[in-house]
Amino acid sequence: MSITATLTRRALGGVAAGLLACPAVARAATWPDRPVRVIVPFGAGGAVDTLTRAFAQRFSEFANGQTLVVENRSGAGGLVAGAYVATQPADGYTLMAADIGANVVGRELNPKIGYDPMTSFTPLMQFVNLHAVLVANPGLAPRGVANIIAEARKKPDGLVYSSAGIGNGSHLFMALIAREAGIRMLHAPYRSGAETVTAVMRGDAQLCFPSLASALPMIRGGQVRPVALGAGPSPLLPETPLMRDTLPGFEVSIWYGLAAPAGMEPGLADRINATFARIAALPEIRRMVEEVQGGSVVGGSRQDFAAFLQREHERWAPVIREGGIRID
Repeated sequence: MSITATLTRRALGGVAAGLLACPAVARAATWPDRPVRVIVPFGAGGAVDTLTRAFAQRFSEFANGQTLVVENRSGAGGLVAGAYVATQPADGYTLMAADIGANVVGRELNPKIGYDPMTSFTPLMQFVNLHAVLVANPGLAPRGVANIIAEARKKPDGLVYSSAGIGNGSHLFMALIAREAGIRMLHAPYRSGAETVTAVMRGDAQLCFPSLASALPMIRGGQVRPVALGAGPSPLLPETPLMRDTLPGFEVSIWYGLAAPAGMEPGLADRINATFARIAALPEIRRMVEEVQGGSVVGGSRQDFAAFLQREHERWAPVIREGGIRID
């Protein structure tokens, strides 16, 4: 070996050693070296919980053999989980399954929550977009969006809709209908998408706007009737019309992503994004999202997700303010 080659090799080795000596680079290079927690802001069994657990099953293959521990912290439309994660170290070992309430509009819902969703987190990646579907109790006489709106105009507060909690997407979608159509309806909040659809099936509410995954079993069983898809079409409900057919420009879907406490080092954030992107690309994950949950995997960079969250905030904050929607 020549003297030049030996010197070059030593120089490169010194550079590498110097980089690993830098705490930030070392943390990114070795992450994870112990189990990672991901906080789900809702109870077990819902769409985001199911998705997160599917990621957890394959996590160790792409993460130095470490496990992904799913921890459910439900309450206050996701704000309990958001307030907790916002106080944790940004070291990559406490992550959050992000959603609209906890990670976008929580401060509009309750100014006293103690954190700002737009500054208290490091956005990492958008996981999925899931179809949402407006469904009705089969006994509701008006059929179709236009006729339901007409009924609500004739009888203000005469229609009751259920949701998976104040500030949840299923609540905001109905609030958007009321805002766009100039109508009033009564809101009955529940704790999960499944309870939301069950309330409509029982007749405790006439309408709800849950994820397609939550509603599909009862749609297929004839216990609730699909009215319109929030954004579509969907091969799972090929004959169901779209909301925009009646309310031009109306497009809504349920999304979930991944976030961490604010202040995470960029290199570590990029490594976590890349790890979860590899899991999201697995055929079994894509099949579950598309065929079971009725949606699509999004992926993309953490910068893409940050920009998306900003657009969501600009869209939904006025709906919350004008609708007087609050979590006390």
